[in-house]
Amino acid sequence: MTGVLPVALQNATKVMPALMHLNKEYVGIMYLHKDMPIEIVREVSLKFVGKIKQVPPVRSAVKRVVREKTIYFFDILEKDGKNVLFHVGCEAGVYIRKLIWDMGLKIGCKAHMKELRRIKVGNFSEDDAHPLVKIKDAYEFWKENGNEKELRKILIPVEDAVTHLKKVFVKDSAVYPITNGAPLYVGGITRIQRGIKPGELIGIFSLKGELIALAIAKMSSEEMYERKRGIAARTDRVIMKKGTYPDFRKL
Repeated sequence: MTGVLPVALQNATKVMPALMHLNKEYVGIMYLHKDMPIEIVREVSLKFVGKIKQVPPVRSAVKRVVREKTIYFFDILEKDGKNVLFHVGCEAGVYIRKLIWDMGLKIGCKAHMKELRRIKVGNFSEDDAHPLVKIKDAYEFWKENGNEKELRKILIPVEDAVTHLKKVFVKDSAVYPITNGAPLYVGGITRIQRGIKPGELIGIFSLKGELIALAIAKMSSEEMYERKRGIAARTDRVIMKKGTYPDFRKL
């Protein structure tokens, strides 16, 4: 498989758990073991859109039990002999090669995945991606000459990786305690994004839009707004470097 793979560096690796469950899109080639009309392939593909039951393949990193997954769309783009070009969008954890195998059984001729390319992960698309050779060249250029120009064309702020998370913005005085692992108290909040639910992973941001930490909400958006005291969120992973903001209690 080729395609888009988000990679984090240094402290930004702490946000990777927030990226593991992002939806994905693929294009690939399904190889039919017997030539079948494209109309039949399209008809069967529609039966695999929505909630499906899938057992991971033998060679997989998870336990082989029946799991419910969601396929958002499965488009048959074109067919050349036994080769079928497809475009699929799904939630994380779907095994496309197993999806193709199961689809082949429904078609009645068996099928396997011949090629696969991941074209999107969450908000990251191929337009945001860079070949490994280009990344290596940019790194070597910086290492030899100390020039960051090419690297800066490739690297993006950690904030861009969590645009899918709901956000809470806090006062400058709340930043220092949070970077030391303290929970977020209602009194430290300045702005709240709507729709936050207890237990949800959220991003805590400074007034400048800097990502301070990932946290688990202990209240809904409405509760954070209405309550005068209490813990709004439990700090889960601190992203911002300690000392970036001063301890206002000592000023």
